[in-house]
Amino acid sequence: MGASSSTSELERVGECVWELPAASRPDMRVPVRVFADEELLASIVDDRSLEQAANVATLPGIVDASLAMPDVHQGYGFPVGGVAATETPDGVVSPGGVGYDINCGVRLLALPLTADELAPRLEALVHELSRAIPAGAGKHGALRLGAGSFDRLLREGPRVLVEELGVGTAEDVERTESGGCLPGADPAAVSARARERGFGQLGTMGSGNHFVEVQRVDRIFDRHVADAFGLREGQATVLVHSGSRGLGHQVCTDYVRLMDAVEARYGIVLPDRQLACAPQSSPEGRAYLAAMAAAGNFAWANRHAIAHAVRETVRRVLGAAAAAGTHQVYDVAHNIAKLERHGGRELCVQRKGATRAFPAGSDELPEAYRAVGQPVFIPGSMGTSSFVLVGAPGSLELSFGTTCHGAGRHLSRTAARKRVTGGELRRELAEQGIVVRCPSNPGLAEEAPFAYKDVERVVEVVERAGLARRVARLRPLGVVKG
Repeated sequence: MGASSSTSELERVGECVWELPAASRPDMRVPVRVFADEELLASIVDDRSLEQAANVATLPGIVDASLAMPDVHQGYGFPVGGVAATETPDGVVSPGGVGYDINCGVRLLALPLTADELAPRLEALVHELSRAIPAGAGKHGALRLGAGSFDRLLREGPRVLVEELGVGTAEDVERTESGGCLPGADPAAVSARARERGFGQLGTMGSGNHFVEVQRVDRIFDRHVADAFGLREGQATVLVHSGSRGLGHQVCTDYVRLMDAVEARYGIVLPDRQLACAPQSSPEGRAYLAAMAAAGNFAWANRHAIAHAVRETVRRVLGAAAAAGTHQVYDVAHNIAKLERHGGRELCVQRKGATRAFPAGSDELPEAYRAVGQPVFIPGSMGTSSFVLVGAPGSLELSFGTTCHGAGRHLSRTAARKRVTGGELRRELAEQGIVVRCPSNPGLAEEAPFAYKDVERVVEVVERAGLARRVARLRPLGVVKG
C-alpha cells in the first residue's frame, strides 16, 4: 500500500474545499482536492480514503487534482467517491478508477399521482415490485435476447430493448446520460465468462446497496428547475438503483488481472497494486475502455428494463392511466470512465462513486434540460431523504463536471450487522410508515441508515462548494432492497 498522507498538511482553499499539496509526497503528480466541511472531513480521515486519493495522484497522465467527494470512503484502488482525469492518449486508465460494478447508477421515475393518492395501494405496489424485479446475488430476469441481439445491446445500450422488444420508450433513452450508449463499446473485448454471467440478468436488481424505492416529493427548493424535470410537491416517485451485475464485475476482474501483468512493460510504478493501469492508447487500455463501455451500456439497459417492470407493476396495481403517465426524469451513472473535453483538452474522466453534474448550456444534455442543467440524484439510505439536484457551473471549474453520488458509508457492512438485526430494522422502518421488502435480513442490516453519513450534510457541502444545487427532497415510502 502507498505511504500514508498527513492530514495536518491539508490546506483550506475554499469554504468547503481542501487540498493536500502535491509536495506532500515525492510520488504525487498533482494535489488531492477534498470537498467537505469540518465534520465530514473528520469522517474522511478516519479511514484510508485520503491515502487512496493521494495514491491516485501518482497515476501517469493525471491532470489538475485527484478529487474526493464529500461521500468518499475507502474502496478498491480508488476510494469510492474518487475522481481522476488523465490526458489522452497516453494518460492511464485504471479499472479500479471505475470499480467492479461498472455503471452502477440511478434512474428516477415520476408518477402522475400524489403520494396521498397512492397511500391506499402503497403496500400492494411495493409487494408487487418485489415480485416483478428479481433481487439478490445471481438472480436472473425474464427478458431474453438472442446472441446477436445481446451483442447489439452491448454496443448500443437500451435503444435495442425499445426497438426489438418494445420495452420502454425512445424518450426514456433520450433522458439517459449519454443516450444510454458509450461510443467505442466492443462485445469482442468482453470475455465469455463475463457474457455468461450477464446474459440472463437484464431487469434484475442485484444485492448490496441496490434498491427500488417508492418516494414522496417532500420539498421543492427550485420550482423553475423542478417544473422542467416534471416534479411537484407531494408527487409519488420511484428511484431505481442498480448496475451491470455479474457482467461488469467480471470485466473489472479480467482487466485488473491483465493490467497488473503488463504495467511494468510501460514503466509504470504504483504505490498500490489495486491501481493496476495501462496507457489509454495501449492495446490493454483500448481493450478495457471497449469492454467497460459495453458493460456500461448493459447497465443502462438493465435499469431501462427495471423501469419497464416498474411501469408494468404500476399498470397492474394502479391502472393503465397511471402507467402511461409515469415518465422518466433522467438516469445517471456512478461508476464510469468517459472521454470529455475540459479546459480545451480531451480527458479520460474516471468517476468512481461520483455523478456527472454538467450545468446549463451543455450540449451533452437532452434538449428538455439544456436550459436548466443536468438532473443529479443523490440517494439516501432507507429512512433518510434522497435529493434531486441540478449541475452548477462550479463543477466545471473544480471537479470536471462532477458531484457526489450518495451519502457514503460511515460504517462497514460487518459493523452495521453488529449494531442491528434485519428484523429489528424492519420493525423500526415499519414504525416510520416505510414498507420494506428484502430477501435477506443480514443484507438489510448492512444498509441501515446509521451506516451512512448524513445525506443532508453531504448535499449541503456540494451546494456550498458550487458543484450542484438542490431542486427537490424525496422521502421514502417503501423500498425493495437487493
